[in-house]
Amino acid sequence: MNDAPALQAEEVRKVFRRDGYDLEVLKGVSLSLARGETAGVVGVSGAGKTTLLQILGTLDRATSGKVSYAGRNVTDLSWEEMSAFRNRSVGFVFQSHNLLPEFTVLENVTLPCLIARMDPAEARRRALALLAEVGLSDRVAHRIGEISGGEQQRTAICRALVMEPSVLLADEPTGNLDRATASGVVDLLLSLNRSRGLSLLMVTHNDQVASRLHRVIRIDDGRIVP
Repeated sequence: MNDAPALQAEEVRKVFRRDGYDLEVLKGVSLSLARGETAGVVGVSGAGKTTLLQILGTLDRATSGKVSYAGRNVTDLSWEEMSAFRNRSVGFVFQSHNLLPEFTVLENVTLPCLIARMDPAEARRRALALLAEVGLSDRVAHRIGEISGGEQQRTAICRALVMEPSVLLADEPTGNLDRATASGVVDLLLSLNRSRGLSLLMVTHNDQVASRLHRVIRIDDGRIVP
């Protein structure tokens, strides 16, 4: 049995070259996320939270350090291999849902499956099951502009989960929502964590949201702090 953490970062550094000088955004960040664990990453704007999440989610590369999923080092994968790994193994939910407005709710959710060349019938089955689970069965044929903000974020969560990843990364998923709608989105994420054993790492500015997770990770000036 593989007892490795669902997600692990070891001494991750990220340096951006800007206007002839180096800007070190992450300064040796190490963290781990156990299987089935939920954790919030909190800190002031500019602390490095989103950069960290992008590196953990293989959307960007670290300057140095190591990122592993269930013991598999993904740091040295090519960009093409990273893209394939991300499509199949990592769910990502953004503050701005990043849904395609010209597509229906169902089409948006099935898209990752089709990118992975899954049989269209299986992609549709998975998408419809997820949309039913989050209460959107009556919205599957609607375009994105025809549903509410909360429904858009639930659609984005379904899209993130349709490939059945073990880890879900969320970057301020409630940031654009009113308090009641935001609470409903957090309720949904925690329900999915319990029902699917999903590991969840969430960047948030909302201390109330963070307090509902198993653990809070604080980052300040590119470092994890107590």
